[in-house]
Amino acid sequence: MATNETYFDDFILLGFSEAPRIFSLLFATIYAMIITGNLTVFSIIRVDRHLQTSMYFFLSCLSILDVCYATVALPAMLVNAIMGNRRISFNGCFTQLYFFVSFAGAESLLLAAMAYDRYVAICNPLHYLLIMNKMFCSYFVAGCCICGFLNSVFHTLMTVKLTFCGDREIHHFFCDVVPMLEAACSDTDSSQVLLNIVTVFMGASPFLVVLYSYIHIISTILKIRSSAGRQKVFSTCSSHITVVNVFYITVMFNYNGPISGDYFVIVRVSSILCSVLPPLFNPAIYCLRNKEVKRALKRAFTLHIHPF
Repeated sequence: MATNETYFDDFILLGFSEAPRIFSLLFATIYAMIITGNLTVFSIIRVDRHLQTSMYFFLSCLSILDVCYATVALPAMLVNAIMGNRRISFNGCFTQLYFFVSFAGAESLLLAAMAYDRYVAICNPLHYLLIMNKMFCSYFVAGCCICGFLNSVFHTLMTVKLTFCGDREIHHFFCDVVPMLEAACSDTDSSQVLLNIVTVFMGASPFLVVLYSYIHIISTILKIRSSAGRQKVFSTCSSHITVVNVFYITVMFNYNGPISGDYFVIVRVSSILCSVLPPLFNPAIYCLRNKEVKRALKRAFTLHIHPF
């Protein structure tokens, strides 16, 4: 038999065919920055009493999600680049796919939850503490994670049923849905339909929630007579707007771009950006643009230098 259709054979990742040493150095640097930045933001929020609000609770959860999101792909990519081993086991590949899609879906929903938090804070401030209480926020985050993991179950089950023939080559750096659909030698129409449907619910729908929230937020801000007041209110949203743009643009293009042909290299690049840019930029965006986080970092640094 000319083709190999054994279900539990290894896959071969072709993303490291060139310059593995450069990739290993790049991935190591990026991963170290992601871990350091996100854990710093998480730690500052958890210990600083000035940051104990729902907005920063969501931000601390976002930091942990970003760490998990990056850890699913980057360490394995780093090991493969260093060792020059492009093989990944069947179970390892689908485990990576499952958790990567899970955390991406959860982060998409969490960003929508953060937009809703800003909507309530600015458009309905008198009821903000009542609506966005600790229990409600905890359930909100739990719901985002559960939906993300359930979404990934469908993707993983649909993909694992596909047949992979020949050398089982994946033209990518890690196991993700789109590259695996490209690698399959069986019909992928059902998987592609599921991908498009889920992208609407897990990508487009949260983005519309964000858009709806910020339309009302901007409308409310424009009604503020004082320019200083408008600037102060908008500063609490600018960081989140930037993070939302980085995440949704990379993710939606990654899962709805071309899946074959000469332009498939674009998908490879967009998938790398999708897995690297949001967790890398989020801490920098929130630290550089959020005055309260910057003040908390300054207090922590001052306390560390002058403990008494």
